[in-house]
Amino acid sequence: MRWRKAEEPTETEQPTQTDRVADVTEDHYFTAHPASAGERRLLKVTLAGRKVEVETAGGIFSPGRIDLGTQVLLRTVPPPPATGDLLDLGCGWGPLALTMALKSPAARIWAVDVNERALDLVRRNAVRLGLENVTSCTPYDVPGDVAFAAIWSNPPIRVGKEALHAMLEQWLPRLAPAAEAHLVVQQHLGADSLQRWVDERLPDLFGTRPARVIRVASAKGFRVLGITVS
Repeated sequence: MRWRKAEEPTETEQPTQTDRVADVTEDHYFTAHPASAGERRLLKVTLAGRKVEVETAGGIFSPGRIDLGTQVLLRTVPPPPATGDLLDLGCGWGPLALTMALKSPAARIWAVDVNERALDLVRRNAVRLGLENVTSCTPYDVPGDVAFAAIWSNPPIRVGKEALHAMLEQWLPRLAPAAEAHLVVQQHLGADSLQRWVDERLPDLFGTRPARVIRVASAKGFRVLGITVS
């Protein structure tokens, strides 16, 4: 197999016009089976303070770098719980899931995506980094009784508001007691309206469990939203 080297971007890059549209090939990153060429290449990145090489490919979200939204999330999110089930929702090639796994080796990490190529890359990257605590799968393969000690997500805004809301309605209620979810969304793509929607939906999402949503951080045109449930 022929490998191409791609250097890690600097964190001074400015956001592009859209949140999760940057670096996407003609296939949408939320397509289950991308039709574009799947030649893998190596990408140098820093995850959990370690300089590593990971595999990426076309037909997934942000194959050439850690996108700016994910960078903002990684810089502002609290450390993941040391144990329990942790979810990277919309994992792509895995920067969030791999960071969780590196920081919390005793936890079980669920890297979830509808893009089969992305899931394959997460599996390869977990092996490459010597991580045995990562499960890469579609949403349908996560057992229904799993409750998450943390959820990290750079959600796929391009799927549309209705589909995005349905996705959050499916996964946010699966937060365990005293757990937190953190979402990063570009400001001009609806971060503030999404915060208001989550706030309005808290009673429906969590029932009698006390919950709240706050803006944790704002940087480079992105908002990080934190959802906490008791």
